[in-house]
Amino acid sequence: MESQRGKVYLVGAGPGDPALVTLKAVERIRNAEVIIYDYLANEKLLDFAPPEAERIYVGKKAGDHAMSQEQINGLLVDKGRKSVVVRLKGGDPFIFGRGGEEALALEGAGVEFEIIPGVTSAIAVPAYAGIPLTHRGLSSSVAFITGHEMAGKESSAIHWDRLATGVGTLVFLMGVKNLAHIASQLVAHGRAEETPAAVIRWGTTAEQQTVTGTLGNIGRIVEVAGIKPPAIIVVGEVVGLRQQLNWFEDRPLFGKKVVVTRAREQASDFRLLLEEKGAQCLEFPTIEVVPPTDWAPLDRAINRLKDYDWVVFTSVNGVRFFFHRLEQQGEDVRALRGLRIGAIGPKTAAAVAERGLQLDLVPSEYRAEAVIDALGREEVRGKKFLLPRAAKAREILPEKLNEMGARVDVVSAYETIRPPGKGEEVRRLLQKGDIACVTFTSSSTVENFAAMFPDEDLVSLVGHATVACIGPITAETAHRHHLEVKVMPAEYTIEALADEIVEHFSNE
Repeated sequence: MESQRGKVYLVGAGPGDPALVTLKAVERIRNAEVIIYDYLANEKLLDFAPPEAERIYVGKKAGDHAMSQEQINGLLVDKGRKSVVVRLKGGDPFIFGRGGEEALALEGAGVEFEIIPGVTSAIAVPAYAGIPLTHRGLSSSVAFITGHEMAGKESSAIHWDRLATGVGTLVFLMGVKNLAHIASQLVAHGRAEETPAAVIRWGTTAEQQTVTGTLGNIGRIVEVAGIKPPAIIVVGEVVGLRQQLNWFEDRPLFGKKVVVTRAREQASDFRLLLEEKGAQCLEFPTIEVVPPTDWAPLDRAINRLKDYDWVVFTSVNGVRFFFHRLEQQGEDVRALRGLRIGAIGPKTAAAVAERGLQLDLVPSEYRAEAVIDALGREEVRGKKFLLPRAAKAREILPEKLNEMGARVDVVSAYETIRPPGKGEEVRRLLQKGDIACVTFTSSSTVENFAAMFPDEDLVSLVGHATVACIGPITAETAHRHHLEVKVMPAEYTIEALADEIVEHFSNE
C-alpha cells in the first residue's frame, strides 16, 4: 500500500447510545479533518469533532440513500488521499455495514486505512431489551442474519433448513419489512410456530420500542404496533427472559423527553443524572457563561485582596473565573491568606475546597438570604466584603450587607448571555406535546427561556409539560411568567432536583 498523508478510519459508531462508542473511536473523531457519517450514527458523536472538521452526511436510511455505496466508496478514496477521514458507521463496520467493500475500495486505490470495531446492534439491542442471546438451558448458539433478503428469490443465500433448527438464537438485522417472509421460512423449515420472537426498534436509545410474540403472530403484532425500521428481530427461547430482565425500559423516566436549560458547560452532570433514570434529555441552554466585558474591576479587587475581610462566592462560575483571573495575575491561593471565605451551596463550596481553602461560612440553605441569616451571628459592621459574581444577579445580598453596616464591593467575574439555541426544535416538540418536563436551575434560565419565545403565550406553549425548578427563587421567577411549578426539591441541588423529578413521574 502506498504511503499517503491522508488516512481513512472505518469507525463503528455503536448501536445508538453514544456512550457505547469506544475510546479509540472518540480519539479518532477528535483528530478528524473530515467525518463521513451514516443515518444510524448518533449525531452526538460529532460533538467530539474539531469545529473546523468537514461533515458529510451520506444517508444509508432504509429506502432513502443520500449516496449510493459506489459514490461513498469514491468519496472515501478522494478525501482519504489528502485528509484524515473518519467514516462513522452505525454498529460495527464489518457486520452488515459494508465496511469490507469500503476497505477494499481504499486498498485498491492505495489509500491507507484502519478498522475500529464498534458494538454491533446485534448484541447491544437485545441486551437493552432484557434478552440475553445465550442462556444456560435455553441457547448455546447464536447466528446473525441479514433481514434484507426478499421473498420470491429463485435461490437463497440463507440456508433456512439448517438455520431454522440448528441454531438456538437467531438475530435478523434490517428485517422488519421482510418479517412475514422470515417467520414463514423458519416455520416451513421446522421451527415451531410457538417459538418466542421479539422486534426492537431504535434499540439502546430513549426511543426504544419492543414488542414480543411468537413466530406465528409476531407479524400481526408488529403491524398493529406500527414498528418501522430501524429494528432488529430476535427469535428463540431466550426472548422469554425479557419479562424478568427488562432493565432499560423499566426505568422511571424512560421515554420522557426532558428539556435541560442549564448552561452547556454545566449541563452534563444534570443530564447524566436524568439519563440514568431513562430520560431523553434535550439540551437547550438558555444561558451561556462568558468572561466579563471588562476584567479591570475584578483585577483591581484581586490586587487589593489584603484590604478585604471576606470573600463570598455565590456560584461555581464565580469561583472558576475568580481563580482563573487570580492565576493570570501571577498569584495563587496564598493571596487569600487572612481572608474569611463564604460560599452559597455545596457545589460552590466544593469548588473552593478543591483549591485547598477552608471555608468559614456555608449556610444550611442555598440562597443569599441564608448567608445574611448566618452572618447575623457575626460582627460584620465595618467589615469589607468582596462578591465576585455574575454581571447581573440578585441584589439582596449586597443590599442587606450594606444595611448591616458592611462595606461591599460587587465585581463582575463573568456574564451570562442568551446563546443561539434549538428554539425551533423545542417549540415544535412543545407544541406537539412531546416534552414531558422543562427544568430550570436559576432565575436566568427562566427569564431567557421566556425571552426565546417572545411571540408565544408561554403558558400555552409549555402546555402539558411539567415545570421543575431547583429552588424557591427560581420558582418565583417562573410564577412571574405565569408558569405552574409542579416540582421543587427541599434541597436546592441538581441531585435533589433530579430525584424530585423521578418521584413526580413515578407517582404520576
